[in-house]
Amino acid sequence: MGCRVLDLRRLRLLRELALRGTLAKVADALHQSPSSVSQQLTQLEREVGVPLLMKAGRGVRLTPQAEILVRHTEDLLDGLERAEGEVAASLANPAGSIHVAVFQSAALGLLPSALGFLRAEHPQLRVRVVQREPETALAETWARDFDLVVAEEYPHHAAPRHSGLDRVPLTTDTLWLAVSATADEHQAITRIEDAASLPWVMEPIGAASRHFAEQTCRRAGFEPDVRFETADLQAHLQLVQSGHAVALLPDILWKGLPAPARLCALPGDPQRSIFTSARLSSASSPGVASCRRALAHAAQAPRLNP
Repeated sequence: MGCRVLDLRRLRLLRELALRGTLAKVADALHQSPSSVSQQLTQLEREVGVPLLMKAGRGVRLTPQAEILVRHTEDLLDGLERAEGEVAASLANPAGSIHVAVFQSAALGLLPSALGFLRAEHPQLRVRVVQREPETALAETWARDFDLVVAEEYPHHAAPRHSGLDRVPLTTDTLWLAVSATADEHQAITRIEDAASLPWVMEPIGAASRHFAEQTCRRAGFEPDVRFETADLQAHLQLVQSGHAVALLPDILWKGLPAPARLCALPGDPQRSIFTSARLSSASSPGVASCRRALAHAAQAPRLNP
């Protein structure tokens, strides 16, 4: 290798391949063509002077030498991110862009207030927000697709942990059985067992909330009749309010407003934990720190009793 200086952009492509597994996925994530990605990795092999990729079926896998480079690329990217954070911290006001992933109910309950706080306090900070399920968002933040993620953790359902990500508690969220305030057949419901014969709306199978809801029903002695399945919690509320279904819902959905349905307490008064995660190398950057302060400000706003 001599004294050659390796191209960091090509090293990052190699790291992306290690993370995503195929050239097509790397190309899609970075908005390039697979042939362009392949050509740049071939050029990196020439610069390094050793093979970096081996055929594996219809795809490729990294050689041991490539894995060494990926490990050092992680260190280089972390160092650059810390340097960028220090430069940003030397400025009077946070500026630039920050990319945030957030799940739906936090977007509904926290995001408007948090963005208002940032607009007033840090008008030069550009915030880009994408809705993502926490499991996916945590992995994508670790992979550097996002700078900050707002994630959730249901009782007895731990969220994934990734080395290199921190975890800062944001707030807790009470979970309720929500029923129609007007439907006649819902008037006698005071506990979850009373809803055993009613239609339910839940999030799709695989979601942490779905697992929690099903387990809560089963512990109450019945299998829920899930007639409606959607990830849209506003649709959950509409179905509950109209008397077509019952649901287990977090009270962040109506934060600061009167509850839009009749709420019944669940056994043990379960709570969902909401937290933020960022890479350790960027957690102290002004953009991430400012977003966390804004979210904490939104989370501390008073909630009305149901």
